[in-house]
Amino acid sequence: MPSRNVTLSVDSDLYDKYKEHCKKKGLLISRQFEIMIEEQLGVET
Repeated sequence: MPSRNVTLSVDSDLYDKYKEHCKKKGLLISRQFEIMIEEQLGVET
């Protein structure tokens, strides 16, 4: 499936905390965003 770049505005402190959270767990922020969208839409991967 092709990818698309998106631009989001997110609270800077919130983003920094989540970025560090993902880094500690070895997660990609972009994939976490994808998973959240899939859950919201009820899409199975």
